[in-house]
Amino acid sequence: MTEVRISDEIAVGEGRPLLVLAGPCVVEERAFMVRIARTLREITDRHGAKLVFKASFDKANRSSGATARGPGMDDGLAILASVKEDVGVPVVTDIHESWQAKPSAEVVDVLQIPAFLSRQTDLLSAAGATGLPVNVKKGQFLSPPEMGNAVKKLEAAGCDRILLTERGTTFGYNDLVVDFRGLPQLRELGYPVVFDATHSVQQPGGLGSASGGQREYVPHLARAAAAVGIDGLFVEVHEDPDSAPSDGPNMITPEQFDRLLADVVTVRNALAGSATVPRA
Repeated sequence: MTEVRISDEIAVGEGRPLLVLAGPCVVEERAFMVRIARTLREITDRHGAKLVFKASFDKANRSSGATARGPGMDDGLAILASVKEDVGVPVVTDIHESWQAKPSAEVVDVLQIPAFLSRQTDLLSAAGATGLPVNVKKGQFLSPPEMGNAVKKLEAAGCDRILLTERGTTFGYNDLVVDFRGLPQLRELGYPVVFDATHSVQQPGGLGSASGGQREYVPHLARAAAAVGIDGLFVEVHEDPDSAPSDGPNMITPEQFDRLLADVVTVRNALAGSATVPRA
């Protein structure tokens, strides 16, 4: 498996500490973002994991056009730059359009391709051409082996720092199902694998004009993924999820994240010497 270096201090791959991509769904006001980033760094440091702070400047694929999307690229990137400077952590954000790749790459450390856009050739090519690591979320409509096509598109653009994220599969009816066979199948594509613990409990469109979620199942799925074998964990965290502008039903609090991460690291460490479980 190819090791992916995020920064001088963070590398993802065999025998490396757990990578954690964590933060609120969308960028909110600066003071809040800096505060929660500091909290998340304290938690991940305490558990021996490596944090990349996550927040999106725009959520262009929300259920309803009337719901909040975020501050937009210019303001969102400025706030993410403040988080990097004040907290000293790398940051990752979604991009939805190919033209967003280059300006975003001037600020963030990792570009993320949303699951709905994992087949968009121009978007993948633009992200890959920036030279940054690219995290591609597996489309809810794709089988794990089909993500090989996304990998090839990125590699054709010169990108060999790729992360592949499992976030569940939809069969309609406002629900997602995680098939844990997908984690080793994604790993066979040659790059580190991340499990998205919070979007995997999402109920797309479950609230009519917004998505619902079952955050009570986040710890269960995260522990199961750690037992199968992962290199990274994606978790959306908010101080007050029920008041969050986006994805509140899926997100967990910092206190819940602390307990979840302790469990995941414990499971992962317990299996680190097993020949049957890929070490991450």
